[in-house]
Amino acid sequence: MSGKFLVNLTSGLDNTDKATVAFVVANAAVASDKEVVVFLSTEAVRLSQLGVADAVHEEGFAPLKELMTNFAAAGGRMFVCSPCFKKRALDENALVPGAAVVGGAKLVEFMTTSECPSVSY
Repeated sequence: MSGKFLVNLTSGLDNTDKATVAFVVANAAVASDKEVVVFLSTEAVRLSQLGVADAVHEEGFAPLKELMTNFAAAGGRMFVCSPCFKKRALDENALVPGAAVVGGAKLVEFMTTSECPSVSY
């Protein structure tokens, strides 16, 4: 890999346009040989659950489920904010491929072990 890249996503079903664009960018980064993490926090943590993104399809883009599946298949990872996840009483046994519930220290470790550009949605 030639570096790291972080996509910070705070929106889920409350703003499917932002969620979709975030995964478009994440797919572009992973296709550019970057080690990519999408950090899901606040409402975006809901996207970590199987089936939640299935019906999301913004005009002009691939369906969100497809974007997320392709991202994980290409080696992209999703860090799911542990406190946000717990606050919403989500199911750790129903995580989408590539997702892991993590604490803030894991995100900090990813971002500080080498240069890590980021974008936020």
